[in-house]
Amino acid sequence: MIPQLRGWYERYEKDGFTIVGVHSPEFFWEKPYGSVVDATKKLGIRYPVVQDNDHAIWKRWSVWAWPTTILVDRKGVVRYQHIGEGDYDQTEAMIRRLVAERE
Repeated sequence: MIPQLRGWYERYEKDGFTIVGVHSPEFFWEKPYGSVVDATKKLGIRYPVVQDNDHAIWKRWSVWAWPTTILVDRKGVVRYQHIGEGDYDQTEAMIRRLVAERE
């Protein structure tokens, strides 16, 4: 999933598209802040990643599986959700649609 996110970020950031990665750790060794910082550097992730050790974001957005992709429009309305890997073409088509919307 990370290569697709990286590509979308590079292609659509100039159009106002923003990615916020959410790290919701499954295991205790995934919780240290330094580990998240090191992983984002190692993977070349340039978009922001927030740490969700208590799964508050996970619960707020009703996420129940890794990875979950949620696309939110400029008004804050959830317009698309995909659970799991795959459907990259469909996801990117929705990204293009959303960045084309101006209101």
